[in-house]
Amino acid sequence: MGRGKVELKRIENPTSRQVTFSKRRNGLLKKAFELSILCDAEVALLIFSSSGKAYQFSSHDMDRTIAKYRREVGLPDSNNPRFRTMEFWRSEIEELKRSINTLEARLRHLSGEDTLALGMRELKQLERQLKIGAERVRSRKRRIISDHATFLKRRHKQLQEENTRLQKRLNELQDSNISSRIVGENTCSMFQQRNILQDNNLSN
Repeated sequence: MGRGKVELKRIENPTSRQVTFSKRRNGLLKKAFELSILCDAEVALLIFSSSGKAYQFSSHDMDRTIAKYRREVGLPDSNNPRFRTMEFWRSEIEELKRSINTLEARLRHLSGEDTLALGMRELKQLERQLKIGAERVRSRKRRIISDHATFLKRRHKQLQEENTRLQKRLNELQDSNISSRIVGENTCSMFQQRNILQDNNLSN
């Protein structure tokens, strides 16, 4: 009984996807080697994984085979300065893409995601990175708390000094009001006594 038809689609499970990639990559490299030996063919094979890692096989010099292919399909000469400039920027773009993919993968790993495909060495390295990151976070947190406590102490001292100054000023104002009231009462009493004396003199 024949095998059922396998639907070709992206494997969602990271571990299964990595295992399948490794098996099929090795099988493809083996077939390329066999083709070059059995048929005396000039074979060049390039494979890039989803993370940007390159795998290759070449029965002859890779650069010579690629140059031969370019001439065969009518692509621009790689010695042309304009072509080299385009190739340079294309290479830069591809390198940036690989860097972005690597950084995104590391970010997912730091978040605890997609770790099934990591080996013991990668997991230990990730654990060390997380410990260092956690210690930096705790150190920064302690620094912020310390700075805030220092600010609160300084602010509390300033408020105490301001309260003392205001209390002193209030006491001064109260003393001034009492003195003014006493002077006013004395002045009023003297004025009343003078009026009484004037009335007595007029009566006599």
